[in-house]
Amino acid sequence: MADKDQYSFFAFLSRMRHIYRWSLMRNVNRENIMEHSLQVAMIAHGLAVINNKIFGGNADPEKTALLAIYHDSNETITGDLPTPIKYFNQGMESSYKDLETISKHKLLSLLPEELAESYKEILFYDETSLEGRLVKAADRICAYIKCVEELKAGNAEFQKAQQSILKRILGLNLPEIDYFMNHFMYPFCLTLDELN
Repeated sequence: MADKDQYSFFAFLSRMRHIYRWSLMRNVNRENIMEHSLQVAMIAHGLAVINNKIFGGNADPEKTALLAIYHDSNETITGDLPTPIKYFNQGMESSYKDLETISKHKLLSLLPEELAESYKEILFYDETSLEGRLVKAADRICAYIKCVEELKAGNAEFQKAQQSILKRILGLNLPEIDYFMNHFMYPFCLTLDELN
């Protein structure tokens, strides 16, 4: 029998596995936001470590990974709105930002009051902070990796997206990104046998 004080925050998060990305495009391999968030977290963590160890920075790798884990969690409420729709015009972009804010508050309402403040700091993180910019960079790198993998599988549908995303990645002007792209990207083009 269930306790009367039940909260559905984590049950909602478990639904991330049912929300698929790239819905307007033919996909050889479908990608849900749960697996996407894990990949973003691993790469964001790596970018933070690169920031510290290669460029003498002071990023917090654990915080960066944590923010990345939750960066798309509000899509359990909104679904994954395709990028061309999100950024169709300023009005659409502004409306989507409002929808993101509402959906994050909805998620927080699914927690006991004593826990909500801790998660508010994660869901409403400062996107202009170093960690926030590294999460954004990792998110774009993962989109680029998705394009590489689809093209490798013979799906030309992702060719234009790959070019567009690469331009946006390079436009972020972070040395960690250049380092990652120069030292870690090429192996994504290889087969398993070639990786060995």
